[in-house]
Amino acid sequence: MKEIAISTDYIALDQFLKFAGISETGGKAKEIILKGNVKVNKVIENKRKKKLYKNDIVEVNNQSYIIK
Repeated sequence: MKEIAISTDYIALDQFLKFAGISETGGKAKEIILKGNVKVNKVIENKRKKKLYKNDIVEVNNQSYIIK
């Protein structure tokens, strides 16, 4: 599991995908999310502006990320 540190209270899911290097652009992030390829805390998430907080776990393409 990779740790991704944020310096704010939360980060939007689409911003997180760009910040973590999973997606090159916001459009690609939106596409990944809408296809149902992202889980947040083991639940498929399709809201691109979903707020992620510290200790949330994001799963994409069989890779897990924890927000620190």
